[in-house]
Amino acid sequence: MKIIAPSMLSCDFGKLVDEIEMVNQSEADWFHLDIMDGVFVPNITFGTPILEVFKKYATKHLDAHLMIINPENYIEKFASLGAKTITVHYEACDNLINTINQIKKLDVKAGIAINPDTAVSSLESIISEIDLVCLMSVFPGFSGQKFIPETFVKLEKLRQIITKNHSKAMIQIDGGVDLDNAKKLVSLGADILVAGSFVFKSEDAFNTIKKLDSVIN
Repeated sequence: MKIIAPSMLSCDFGKLVDEIEMVNQSEADWFHLDIMDGVFVPNITFGTPILEVFKKYATKHLDAHLMIINPENYIEKFASLGAKTITVHYEACDNLINTINQIKKLDVKAGIAINPDTAVSSLESIISEIDLVCLMSVFPGFSGQKFIPETFVKLEKLRQIITKNHSKAMIQIDGGVDLDNAKKLVSLGADILVAGSFVFKSEDAFNTIKKLDSVIN
């Protein structure tokens, strides 16, 4: 079973509770929550007050993607707000192992994200320690960007690294996912597809999620 994780950054925050309820009722599996600080990436999104809304109304897995510097300072807070997976960026951590262990001690799944210009080989030494790898298929910061085709090659290489090291890490693809590339991504080894603009900018987000689910499952 492949996982669909709508990126809530692209939803209508003017009717956030309605958008959360739509995802609750849809074929989606996770809520993907992009936390940006305006330092690590050139954009600022939302923080703990919005997470409190998700904790109150969301009935599915909360997947927190921290695109921030010094993520170790905020992990405990996001875990307390209901995050079941916390993903930090390889490029933002001074000590990856310490950060991974910090997440796991809170009984939360630990993920590492890498930017499009970071080699997947960078993760080989820690691949058995993490629960998830988020391959950024766009440069992080803004929704609505086009999928970078080189992601397909990185995905194949990452799947080989995971298999070789007998890791149980899942692979998440984040950025530019749509019906045109979803099937290929899954065939190459992706487990989780994050879809933002494709879902929320469509005429019917609920049915768009349903179509994506039918393609990958």
